[in-house]
Amino acid sequence: MSLQLQFFGASGEVTGSLYVLRTGTHTVLLECGLVQGGADNEKRNWDDFPVAVEQIDAVVLSHAHIDHSGRVPRLVRQGYTGPIYAHEATKALCAIMLPDSGHLNEKDAEWQNKKNRGTGQALIQPLYTREDGEKCVEQFEAASYGEKVSIGAGLTLRYHDAGHILGSTIVELTCAEDGANRTLVFSGDLGYRDAPIMNEAARLTNADAVLLESTYGDRLHRSFAETIDELTGVFETARAAQGNILIPAFTVGRTQDLLYLMAEHYAEWNLDDWHIFLDSPMGIDATEVYSTYRDLYRAKLFARDTALPDLPNFHQTRTKEESMAINEIESGAIIIAGSGMCSGGRILHHLKNNIWRPQCHLIIVGFQAYGTLGRRLVDGAETVKLWGDDYRVRIRVHTIGGLSAHADQADLMAWYSAFENRPPVYLVHGESKAQEVLARKMRTDLDAPVTIAEREQKIKI
Repeated sequence: MSLQLQFFGASGEVTGSLYVLRTGTHTVLLECGLVQGGADNEKRNWDDFPVAVEQIDAVVLSHAHIDHSGRVPRLVRQGYTGPIYAHEATKALCAIMLPDSGHLNEKDAEWQNKKNRGTGQALIQPLYTREDGEKCVEQFEAASYGEKVSIGAGLTLRYHDAGHILGSTIVELTCAEDGANRTLVFSGDLGYRDAPIMNEAARLTNADAVLLESTYGDRLHRSFAETIDELTGVFETARAAQGNILIPAFTVGRTQDLLYLMAEHYAEWNLDDWHIFLDSPMGIDATEVYSTYRDLYRAKLFARDTALPDLPNFHQTRTKEESMAINEIESGAIIIAGSGMCSGGRILHHLKNNIWRPQCHLIIVGFQAYGTLGRRLVDGAETVKLWGDDYRVRIRVHTIGGLSAHADQADLMAWYSAFENRPPVYLVHGESKAQEVLARKMRTDLDAPVTIAEREQKIKI
């Protein structure tokens, strides 16, 4: 039996997930993610795919986040016509997120071309367009948790709940040939055990090889009770300072967690003194998808028979004009806006209006990749550049690690320890420091055969 895996994106990094699985007869892309984290990194999105498009038989996605799905429209734009397998909720979210990503690419190209015209340089095309993002969703094949799906001769796919965001999955791929089976289990992005909304990640017991994410492999999150106490302190401090609170949040997952927690702690956090804005058209649409698939998570996010969070003083701002009006508010606004790493979107406009104000607060609630504005702010940058202008950072920055949608070291260890046969495990989707710490811990405590995956490395299963 021939089953080979090769690592490309998210090897030694946390972005651009992409792996190639080859059987004797089929070639499968596992993930097709966008590279994020600064202009130099993002140039890699223009690179050729590691396999000729006409040789790819199927694409398998673990979940909808752009660093896992965001190059699918480019793949289709370049001629891929085959199936794209995803959980049904992932398909619904990608139908929102991929066209939006295409729109942002068009805007980036438009902005660059204005500069190029002025300097006599050649005009550029967008990486892909909104239309490309809409078109590719037509090729999605939706599956539910536990369903066995044949995706090629002898190759079976089964999804399990990863507990990360709505529709996130652990991917189980089994290749049957000559009466023998080989099984690859890919963790996808695993959820944190204390996640406010999502179920705990499913535990699998058998595999011949495991791909394990390692985003937070070098740390333990604070307890959830400590996280709530920390947020309580931030809201009390911000209320006394009489400024605004900015929260850059990923539109899928973190945004819904925040809305749920604000509803749960409305009185404790004195939120009746604030106006809460979800300033993200995509975040609004994604929250509606969460309403559609309420059976996939444990929390009560919505009031009965409504698609609105059970939260007073809540405003959804879809239009540009509504968003701009928020900038007239000097005090008492909680603004949840994308992007989660401050690398684009409406949060940049709100930063421009508030980053220099010491009475304002910035709450960071998710991982900030190297090279992003969010990472620079977390690392204590004293000045930042927005649209070519320098701004002094006087806003108070709070990093709330306990709200992560990613498993911490203890979660990753516990998840892997459920495998009865201690299969070889390959660490992906993590920065080198986190991976090295996790690898040592797994070898010492679990006697696990651990390898830190390297780009273009090939393994046989």
